[in-house]
Amino acid sequence: MSTAEGSSPRRPTLDPASAAIRNAVRAALAAADETTAGSSDAVPAVKDPSVPGAIVGVSGGADSMALLHAVAFLHRRGEVRARAVTVDHGLQTVTAEVAERVAATSESWGVPADVATVSIEAGEEGLEAAARTARYAALETARVEAGADWILTAHTRSDQAETVLLGLMRGSGTRSLAGMSPVSGHLMRPLLGLDRDQTEASCTAQGIEIWNDPMNDDTAFTRVRARQLLAGLETELGQPITANLARTADLCRADADFIDDRAEAAGQRIRGAASVPVEDFTALDDAVLSRVVRDWMISLGVPGQNLGAKRVAELCSLIRDRKRGRLSLPGDTEVIVSDGHAVFQLAAKAR
Repeated sequence: MSTAEGSSPRRPTLDPASAAIRNAVRAALAAADETTAGSSDAVPAVKDPSVPGAIVGVSGGADSMALLHAVAFLHRRGEVRARAVTVDHGLQTVTAEVAERVAATSESWGVPADVATVSIEAGEEGLEAAARTARYAALETARVEAGADWILTAHTRSDQAETVLLGLMRGSGTRSLAGMSPVSGHLMRPLLGLDRDQTEASCTAQGIEIWNDPMNDDTAFTRVRARQLLAGLETELGQPITANLARTADLCRADADFIDDRAEAAGQRIRGAASVPVEDFTALDDAVLSRVVRDWMISLGVPGQNLGAKRVAELCSLIRDRKRGRLSLPGDTEVIVSDGHAVFQLAAKAR
């Protein structure tokens, strides 16, 4: 059908999923700009400080490619100054090729791109955690070098639900059940209010080539099993479990933030002290005490990954009891409660 004489050609209608993603990114950047206005931590990276700078973490999957496509649109409009970074973990032979292809796609959309290659050594934390740590470190390095305000990642409501489910499986507390925060430091997750189905729909509608990482289907990884379990539960129970778990995260996050603020204030005078009056602990509510005690141990060099809820609860119980007692801790250390003080020291066998 030809365009009527004198009229302008109509722009193609944007599909609902892509529109939702663009709006989510816009809203997240606008909200963050209001929150951080006047912050001395900001690095003036461009002549116009009203335009935020962002590093977009892109893996090549549907979530991150849909995010990059939306950010590229905003970048071309001058609403954000973006740069894409693909982190190649080197865990599969094809990843180097995928990273280069993603970078080329980003450049074709008008967004400059880099490939960051990292080496992964899986220690006690496991392969997934080691890869995540290396990835965020590479993205933060890119952010600092570019003088950008934010790192954008493509975590969705589906990822949030999986995170909460994993926390439930571990028997974790409120902070773990709070899931991922929309903004944490310089890290922003603008798609937490959207589902994975929407990012996939956006890629389909826009003809975006995506990479389906086979590791996302490898049931050797706990998160993959959690993802499959969630899908099965929604089918079996006929309930929107993904949305409900994500809402649980929002509710828990508000509670956890409130308690963490109180614990931070209470722990300032305790942090780093080898000997603390027991009364400084026992005056605290249980929810605050557990956080303060854990922070106290970490401030004295006890590895956080070795301080599970059970060990922290044992130490809190020892302190609450006020009687003389001793509790062994990781790293050949111990806490002794005696004469009204809780004393952290090397264990006797290590001296």
